[in-house]
Formats: sequence, structure tokens, C-alpha cells
Amino acid sequence: MKITDIKVTHVNVPFDAPFWWTAGLYPGASKSIIEVFTDEGVVGLGEAPWWHFGEIIKEEIAPALIGADPLDIANCEARCVPPWQITANTGENAISIAFGALELALWDIRGKVMNMPLYKLLGGAVRKEIPFTEYFAFRPENNGAGGEMTPEAIVDYCLKMKEEHGSSYFEGKLIQGDPELEIKTVRLLREALGADAMLRLDSNMQWSLTTARWVLRELEPYNIRNYEDPVATFEEMAELRRHSIIPFSTHVPDLRRAVALGAPDYFVCNFAALGGIGKTMKFIAACEAMGKGFWCYSNDLGIMTAAYLHVVAATPWITEPSQSLFRWQIGDVIENGPFRQTNNTIAVPEGLGLGVELEPEAMKRWHGHFVEHGPMSHFNDPDNPGLFRQLPLN
Repeated sequence: MKITDIKVTHVNVPFDAPFWWTAGLYPGASKSIIEVFTDEGVVGLGEAPWWHFGEIIKEEIAPALIGADPLDIANCEARCVPPWQITANTGENAISIAFGALELALWDIRGKVMNMPLYKLLGGAVRKEIPFTEYFAFRPENNGAGGEMTPEAIVDYCLKMKEEHGSSYFEGKLIQGDPELEIKTVRLLREALGADAMLRLDSNMQWSLTTARWVLRELEPYNIRNYEDPVATFEEMAELRRHSIIPFSTHVPDLRRAVALGAPDYFVCNFAALGGIGKTMKFIAACEAMGKGFWCYSNDLGIMTAAYLHVVAATPWITEPSQSLFRWQIGDVIENGPFRQTNNTIAVPEGLGLGVELEPEAMKRWHGHFVEHGPMSHFNDPDNPGLFRQLPLN
């Protein structure tokens, strides 16, 4: 089997309403969808975490992989990704992430050729129902969606998710630069959702160490399952650990520093950012050996989410629910997408490979949005007009 062509398509998939994070308003996702074609008619699907990695695939990776055996993933990687010593010395690791996005498609092909779903290739399922959190945040109103701009409105939203979808796992960003507002919102959430609900928080590194000490002290009575990136560095998290029993997580996959410093406790990663599924499995195994937890990133479309489902299904060490922005995504590029949880879980796909297929009309629609408007900015700050550029959210 040989690779005959690689197609990269940029897409925008907006949220029904943008949400506030540390950099401003976050309106949705701009991704690259990868299709790897073979001479035997088998097509594999991949997804890049941001559109510009798709440009790297088109310009650097695709030419190197034409004619390669897609089942020989090590050879494919060696054709286009420099040794880690080189990327570590130069800081130019974007090609590693870009290959990680395409590597999903190689696993998808492998599953289809071997006539089994990805989780079986990875050793078999230890669970078939994969847990995810609901998400909450301060969101301005947009065409009847969003409007959760007060603690009370966020509580109402979470209660609605509980009533309509059986949700009891919740994670959110309460980012308005006001620690008292965060503390009040968490108190109201715990009172409304009850003692058994899971509450996790994420500040996107917004707090100083001094403020974080106070905020976490005030939050401890409300049984916070985890706080993601409460401060900006691992060193600050290690200092914060001296003052708080709340576990910490991060998107920065530096296991050596986390072990050396004693914090953070969990890693929350996109598989492409780790170099692909193969390297992700090695990273998770290293986390297990070092006593560090792992769960999956959010704001991905159906292809990457399918990879999350399969890996979590096959990995005993991943016991915490992964993040989810599914409820806010107004579309996807796969058939029957986006994935959405019921009673906190989503069933692992049973189809071959990743178990998902592209939906042509959806691809056309969301690629058209990208062509017409350009990539969506994650740095829309209405208080800084020089950075503000709001795209249509439909």
C-alpha cells in the first residue's frame, strides 16, 4: 500500500456564543482536516489543532510522504520530522505537531486495513462509555444563545444541563479578572448542584501567585476536583501546592519538570500537540510510571474527538473525564457530529479505524466560512480594539 495524495482543508466551526478566557473572547475553532489517500482506495482522516499546521502539512509533509507506506508510521515520521534533538535545539517543533495531526489518519488507515476499530489496535477496551465534563463560562448573548454573564445565569445553565442531559460533571472558566466573582459563582454552583457533582475550574493562568493563594483557600470548602493552570508556571504551582490541597492540571506537557517540582498533578493535551497517537500512548505510560494523571483537551472537532474516545477506551490509567465544549459547537465535519454526551458519557465508535466519516455538505459549509472570513481569532478583546475582530458565529 502506498500514499498517493494528501488533501488539507481549512474549516471554521463557531460556537453558538463566544466565551471569555484570559485573552478575551473565544468564538470557535479554525482547524485543518487531513485526508490521506492510498492506492488501494483506503482513506484516512486527521485533524490539526489549528489551521496553520495544515499549511505545514501541505508545504513540507505531504511532498515527503507521497509513495510512502501508510502502515509504516515510523518511516513516515522519519521522512518529514527531524530528530527531537534538532527540534529541541531550534525550538521549531511545529512540524512535529503537524505530523501528529496527520498521524491520526495513518492510524485510521491501519484500522480500516486490519478491519477493526482503533481501540482494538491499541489493546482493547477497558471501558466503552467515555466520560466528559460539561463546560461553563461567562458568555455574552448571541442570537438567543449564551447570555451567562452572572453567577446566577451560570448556575441556571448548569442546572439545565443536569436536567436535560443527566450531567453531573462540570468544568469551567470564570474569567473576568475578579476573584470574588469566581468565589461567589463556585459557592452558588455547589449549593445548586449538590455535594455529588464534580466541579473543576480553569483560570488559563490568569491569577498571580498571591491572588491564587487566597482564591484557592476560599474555594477549598466547595470540593474542587481540579484547578487547571491557576498560575502561569510550574514553579508557581509548586509553591501554591504548599497552601492548597486542590489538584492542578496544565496543557504544558513537561513531565520531567512536573515530577521534579511536584506539580502539576495532571496533563490535559491534544494528541497532535504530543506528536500523534503513538507518542501520546508513550506519554501516558510515562505519566502512569511517574504518578501523573492525564485527560484529553477540548474544542476539537469529530476526528480528533474520535481519537480521544478510542485512546481513553483502551487506557486504564485515564480515569478522569476529559474536557468538552461539544454543547456549544454549532456544527462539525463528520457525519452525525458533533459528539455530545448523555449522562456524562459518549460511547466509543465501533466503526473501523477512528469510526467516523466526513459529511461533504458540512465540509463545504465550514470551509466556505473559512474562505469568506479567514481564521477565527482567539484573542478578541473588546477592550483592546486593535486586537478585536469578531467573525459571524453562524
